[in-house]
Order: sequence, then C-alpha cells, then structure tokens
Amino acid sequence: MKGNDSIKTENFLRKEGSGKNRDVVVFAFFLFLSFVFWYLNSLGKDTESDIRYPLEYINIPTERVITPEPPGKLSLYLKGPGYAIMKLKLSGNSSPFKIDISKINYKRVSGSSSNNYFIVTSGLTKSLNVQLRSECEIISIKPDTLFFTLDKIISNSTSPEPENKLPKNSRK
Repeated sequence: MKGNDSIKTENFLRKEGSGKNRDVVVFAFFLFLSFVFWYLNSLGKDTESDIRYPLEYINIPTERVITPEPPGKLSLYLKGPGYAIMKLKLSGNSSPFKIDISKINYKRVSGSSSNNYFIVTSGLTKSLNVQLRSECEIISIKPDTLFFTLDKIISNSTSPEPENKLPKNSRK
C-alpha cells in the first residue's frame, strides 16, 4: 500500500507542477495583453518626438551648382498624437523633403564677397508641414540655418576641341 501512496503522491505533484506552468503562461499572456492595451491608449495622447528626414534640393538655376554639399538631413521636433508620430517613424524616411531653391527666400551672407547664401529653416515650416502630411505640428527644426554656395558651372565649351590627328585615308 505504501508503494501505491508514493506513486499517487508523485502523480499528484506532477499534475500540480503542470498546472503552475499553465498558470504562469496564462498570467504572462494577460500581462502582455494589458501592456498592448495600455500602449494603444497612450498612442492617442499628444506626445513630442524628434525625427530625422533627408533633404533634396530641387530647381537649382541651370547655370549654378550648390557647393559644398549642404546638409543632407533635417531634424524635426514634432508634437502630435502618438499614433501619428509612430506612423511617421515606422514609415521610414524614404521620401526626402524637397527644398525648392527657386521658390524659397535665401539670403546672401553679409560681408561675403563670394556667392555664399543661407536659408533660415523656420521659414520652411509651412512647406515641410505640407510635405509631412500628418496631424503633427513642427515645433523646431535643426539645424536652424542651412549654408551653401551657388557657384557658376564652368564648361570647356570655349576651348577648341582637339582635332583627330589620324591621316584622312585611315579614318572610317
């Protein structure tokens, strides 16, 4: 009889152990589920975040080129619903912001004898909001000023092209 009691006790303990493991799994599932609901709730509230976006300069005058290479990224500090900011971060920064040189107000650097110019990025806020297509509001932009030089493109069209030195009868 004592042998049967020990077997029953071992079977009872095994069943209890598996029940505890099951309870831990159920607890972990509901803990995870409560975290998901809490996170979704927090996304509905306004939050602030910093997002970096690439830049592309368009409509540069045909006889000019921008040198040295101006900053290729802007850091935007945004305020808006958490889900909108999360959407911007998850969508990636695949499409760069376009800065239209022909439409913006760039100014010459004072005291500079060359073609040095600058753009105050706070003046780009409306354009960037349109391109952002989000419920978020741009709080600040870094860098606050973009410096660049518009140099003239130098071509070799004024120099005569070298003539072919081969004899006439060897040309095809």
